[in-house]
Amino acid sequence: MLKLNKLFYTSEEQVAFSDNIEPSPEQKKFLVSCKNEIRDHLRPKIQLATITALGMEKAVSPRFRTQGSWSYKTCVQPPFLPPQEIDWDFGVYLPVSVWEENGPPHKMAKAYFVLVESLLSGLCLGKGWKMIPGKDTCIRVQVATWAHIDIPLYAAPEHEFTQIMEKAALEARASCTTHDAASTFDSAEFGEMPEQMWEEIDQIVLATRSGEWKSSNPEAVASWFNDRVLEHKDQLRRVCRYLKGWRDYHWQDGRGPTSVSIMIAVAQAFKPQHGRDDMALEDSAKHLSVAIQGELRELGIDGGAEDFNNRLSPEEKSIAAQKARELASILLQARSYEQDFKRQAITDLQKQLGERIPNRIDLIDTDSGADAIRAIPAKRVVAPVVLSTSAG
Repeated sequence: MLKLNKLFYTSEEQVAFSDNIEPSPEQKKFLVSCKNEIRDHLRPKIQLATITALGMEKAVSPRFRTQGSWSYKTCVQPPFLPPQEIDWDFGVYLPVSVWEENGPPHKMAKAYFVLVESLLSGLCLGKGWKMIPGKDTCIRVQVATWAHIDIPLYAAPEHEFTQIMEKAALEARASCTTHDAASTFDSAEFGEMPEQMWEEIDQIVLATRSGEWKSSNPEAVASWFNDRVLEHKDQLRRVCRYLKGWRDYHWQDGRGPTSVSIMIAVAQAFKPQHGRDDMALEDSAKHLSVAIQGELRELGIDGGAEDFNNRLSPEEKSIAAQKARELASILLQARSYEQDFKRQAITDLQKQLGERIPNRIDLIDTDSGADAIRAIPAKRVVAPVVLSTSAG
């Protein structure tokens, strides 16, 4: 038996699969600068137009938030870059004072979408970026041949933003570190509130290109997943990233399982394997092969209302399930080789995950079997009932 863990992850200086699928520091720096330019361009212009274009009673400043895989820390660099692309999800949140039964005034949704799209069109013209048409739930800006930024447009009650900022200010003063207080207000000044504040916003709606408001709370998925990471530690996050790398390797056209569906399916049944990412990935691939075939719902996110696996057709689900089964089977096969077949184990894994699996037999150790047993976390066992007895 072989231990393949170090091919996937190692805390030592060797480069593993986990490192190879990580966006580079240069890529992250570029995307952050693009995100900031979008924020700084939109913030004053939306504020100026809130009365004239959106019909609000007073001018308000929008808030901004990085969401999705960059927020979950599960972003990966696709293997075929381009045509595949790195995505940054950057939400715009508009504080609204007039809140009707299902959100802001109905006509504001279309006006909001048209306003932001026209503002971004001007920015793109100056930067040499390209706007990608046709997205109903966001505005997509192509900032490089290998990257785009998706900009969904949200609204939330103005009084909730006010209460949250007042509470944050009080907490910062109470803690009394001047640095904490300054950090809070610096974030607000640039329109990006600290991450923990978003959990306290109860009512959020999403504007669509078609002019509708849809109930949508991106924090629900983030909060649920972060709780699972606290429970299972970073191995859960790494395994989700491995499976996203596997997905990108097999579906260059982007028609495979979505990142959110992979993340939820894996987290629902995750069993940590201490020091053995190879075994944790094998188990997760098995579970994914079952979960991906039907509906994927989670009570802890939205009461089970949304099917997070609704993008794939029945045929596409069947193909995805078969590929996940193959991954689990190959992982088991590669682990089952004797030590003289380390090179073959790497070849097998590269057929499933690409050449970003390092071609390093020195990263493969032998597995005595006791290692696999130790990898399984201990379970609390109920103490046996001991009946009272009397002597005599």
